[in-house]
Amino acid sequence: MSRTEAPPLPEPLRVPVADSHTHLDMQDSTVEEALARAAAVNVTAVVQVGCDVAGSHWAADTAAAHPAVHASVALHPNEAPRIVHGCADGTARQGAREPGGRAALDEALAEIDALAALDHVRGVGETGLDFFRTGPEGVAAQEESFRAHIEIAKRHGKALVIHDRDAHEDVLRVLADAGAPERTVFHCYSGDADMARTCARAGYFMSFAGNVTFKNAQPLRDALAVAPTELVLVETDAPFLTPAPYRGRPNAPYLIPVTLRAMAEVKGLDEDVLAAAVYDNTARAFDF
Repeated sequence: MSRTEAPPLPEPLRVPVADSHTHLDMQDSTVEEALARAAAVNVTAVVQVGCDVAGSHWAADTAAAHPAVHASVALHPNEAPRIVHGCADGTARQGAREPGGRAALDEALAEIDALAALDHVRGVGETGLDFFRTGPEGVAAQEESFRAHIEIAKRHGKALVIHDRDAHEDVLRVLADAGAPERTVFHCYSGDADMARTCARAGYFMSFAGNVTFKNAQPLRDALAVAPTELVLVETDAPFLTPAPYRGRPNAPYLIPVTLRAMAEVKGLDEDVLAAAVYDNTARAFDF
């Protein structure tokens, strides 16, 4: 079986569920094809997440055109340092860029702010901190951008979607210091059980992706086990983080049932019960 070949459709869920975080613009299929395959397995809503200005405009436009799509808009944590300091090696999707400084970051944030005011934009994110891909020189720009996104989310009454990679303590610090929005979602939750308890006390939603099925992901399963069901979401982060047994092949919203069934087993819940709870949680988080 080719590593580039799309996995087969899983058995449909009996209860509708939502994919709380996907990147349709990074997938090979058209939006219509992706939504049709998702609907075939009872994944009836998706949150399309922007990572830069162009991607956020695309997310907003796509949500406006498709009732099953809800948009979230932001500058990814790794995007902020690229805007401020430039990207000489062209590793970003936009290729090489010259440094833009604080003025360019402010300009980009103003565009995100304007998009966040739209009714069909339901979230602000993914934002947060990423100390895996960005070195110490980019931390200040990341935190400045993160704090700006928090204020944008609060100003417009939208969910805040957190990207947290190798930065747990700092993300929690900034949220506590700045004051988290009423609805805050940890996308692709990556903390341990103790952090899940901290998030639960704060009322933060925790969204689990396909990596919860990986053999080496016991700490994630331990976190899921203690996370209150009313704060749990499911996502693909497609085309990334394809669940086992299809790890390494292209991910898409139609594979949500694979992850949700694994999650139900961890939590000792009937899959219908978990699917219903997850859909309700996602609709509550993103106000749709």
